[in-house]
Amino acid sequence: MKRREFLATTAAATALVTSPRSLLAVDDDNMYRKEIGIQLYTLRNQINKDVKATIKAVADAGYKQVECYGFPNADAMITAARENGLATNSTHFDWDSVVNPDQKGVRPFSEVLDKANDAGIKHLVVPYLADKNRKTLDDYKLVCERCNKGAEQARQAGIQLSYHNHSFEFQPLEGGTTGYETMIKEFSPEMHFEVDVFWIQLGGKDPVEMIRRLKGRVSQLHLKDLHKSVTAPIYAGVPQKAFEELGDGVIDMEPIINVAKEADVKICHVEQDHSPHPIKSIQQSMDYLRTL
Repeated sequence: MKRREFLATTAAATALVTSPRSLLAVDDDNMYRKEIGIQLYTLRNQINKDVKATIKAVADAGYKQVECYGFPNADAMITAARENGLATNSTHFDWDSVVNPDQKGVRPFSEVLDKANDAGIKHLVVPYLADKNRKTLDDYKLVCERCNKGAEQARQAGIQLSYHNHSFEFQPLEGGTTGYETMIKEFSPEMHFEVDVFWIQLGGKDPVEMIRRLKGRVSQLHLKDLHKSVTAPIYAGVPQKAFEELGDGVIDMEPIINVAKEADVKICHVEQDHSPHPIKSIQQSMDYLRTL
């Protein structure tokens, strides 16, 4: 190697080592940055007051798509998103249609799928589990069985069904096994994961390693940051201050973005469950994605 080449290489390496934590992976042509989404639950209070103005603020902040919540009762969000040029590929939905299908008053999942197709939704996500569905490993196995059935129905309808984690799935149960381990083992190939990196970290696991482990089974990611004062694991009773804008917490997003591509992840969404100023928060997170 010539001296000039050696000096240039050394300088570049030094800059990478000494520069602050960055998001070098999310450059202008990065597939996730170009199509970055926002989970609208972040803005639920604002949406309840003025859905059109809130969705316009999302578009103005630079987001390219939205992930709705509360589907199939999400028409106003979907309409406002499309009026502002935002894609609506994914939504969280009333999970009882899949998890507790025999419960009185629950809408049949076939009806949810029909409406999703009418709305052009390609990803349906089970967003949560009630306490009654996650007390034991047998509870988780039943959830897996029902999700697998739902995933096959969804596949036939041209839709991907996935499960969104929190941290409670990582709490050890009988024999030290966790609910998430059970899901990894019991979910069929048709049933995918929407990995929330904040909750993975809060559950005491490494988001990068989890995404890598689930290669080919992760349809989407939720990007959110964790306050430095919060010590994992926490399985319940998470303080609101735990939720940070991207770049302000302890979760390094660059390796997450890198491994997402390796793992064939389709979409990344920003989410911040709690913020005193949600509009400012989503703008700050977008600025982080743009400039670092």
